[in-house]
Amino acid sequence: MRLNSTNQEGRRSFLKGASALGAGLWAGEDLDAYPQNTTTNSTPSGLRITDLRVATVARAPMTCPIIRIDTNQGIYGLGEVRDGASKTYALMLKSRILGENPCNIEKIFRKIKQFGSHSRQAGGVCAVEMALWDLAGKAYNVPVCQMLGGRFRDRIRIYADTTESRDPKVFGERLKARHDQGFTWLKMDLGVEMVADTPGAVTRPAGASFAYNDPAQGMFTGIEITEKGIAMLADYVAQVREVVGMEVPLSADHFGHIGVNSSIRLGKALTKYNLAWLEDMIPWQNTELLKKISDAVDIPILTGEDIYLKEPFMELCRTHAVDIIQPDLATAGGILETKKIGDGAQEFGVPMVLHFAGTPVACMASVHCAAATGNFLVMENHSIDVPWWGDLVEGVDKPIVNQGFITVPDKPGLGVALNDEVVKQHLAEPGFFEPTPQWNVDRSSDRQWS
Repeated sequence: MRLNSTNQEGRRSFLKGASALGAGLWAGEDLDAYPQNTTTNSTPSGLRITDLRVATVARAPMTCPIIRIDTNQGIYGLGEVRDGASKTYALMLKSRILGENPCNIEKIFRKIKQFGSHSRQAGGVCAVEMALWDLAGKAYNVPVCQMLGGRFRDRIRIYADTTESRDPKVFGERLKARHDQGFTWLKMDLGVEMVADTPGAVTRPAGASFAYNDPAQGMFTGIEITEKGIAMLADYVAQVREVVGMEVPLSADHFGHIGVNSSIRLGKALTKYNLAWLEDMIPWQNTELLKKISDAVDIPILTGEDIYLKEPFMELCRTHAVDIIQPDLATAGGILETKKIGDGAQEFGVPMVLHFAGTPVACMASVHCAAATGNFLVMENHSIDVPWWGDLVEGVDKPIVNQGFITVPDKPGLGVALNDEVVKQHLAEPGFFEPTPQWNVDRSSDRQWS
């Protein structure tokens, strides 16, 4: 085809521009000179971390340290240490990330992940990882979920913990009120302590504790539920189901320190009530025992809120020791690691739900991850009844949880900014992002090989 003069000129202009771009790149110029969507006050390649500070929020409903990572270009990222964990888990990482480019998220994560462990001990690593994603999103002017590969959904389904009652009718009405608020997934606690005071309902050695925070694992307490106790718990669920109906998913948690056989017998007795899952019946570390329970019980078995990194999740999924996994993003390794966990579980046919009990900062980190993960089902929120919870942040639609769903933010990064005045009203201790120079230098050698 013969080009006319206009087409020839356009072709020359294109080739000239392409040649200039190529020459610049070969000469060592940075790609960041050319993108069209970067923020006007940030050059991503030149970003460097200059500070890490903390403000700890109380009664949200848990104690939650929020971290802020500052940079040399005036933009910052927000993250959050897992509910109930120490801010020290994050502060000890400061010396290891100063001077790094926050957009190199995976590089920094691999550098610091050795300082995390299961449950709350992972809180610092995960908080830093969240803040890095917030920073990178702001630097490139895109929401975090887009950097994860885009959305599978625009709204995230939420379930909410509900105040317990020994009276199943009262508790059923409370759950029904949640349903009337728009929640399409419900959750209940069903602990052995509910029947422990009834003679003949529980067998236990003298002095054995029912307390949820007792250090002894259930298999080592000697506590077992009798047929009478199981019948009482099953009747409790039956009465709750009468109030809320069979149509809405209803999950159960906090069974207490009982053994494997009691877990199986109780699970079988609850089958007819079609529960969505039975959560953490025994500690997650016992893969073979969890599989024994899941093989024997026809209700889905779930665990995961205390697991750090994807490898233990993959073992649970590969062996089908559980039917559903439930990472908490503030323990599992942060935003990208949790997405990797979900993607890996999907390969084994295992769905993912998200545990969450923090401020809107960690909430939005979880929301972006849930939006970008294909096998996601539903996410927890402990803060529905905290009236000021949503006021801690600005930049998103209010209420944040609306008719049982959270809308995925469109703004860059996590999509929220702190409302400083509200945060200051709910601090657990004095200090609002005060300087932390004492954490700037650490002389330890972190290398794990010779």
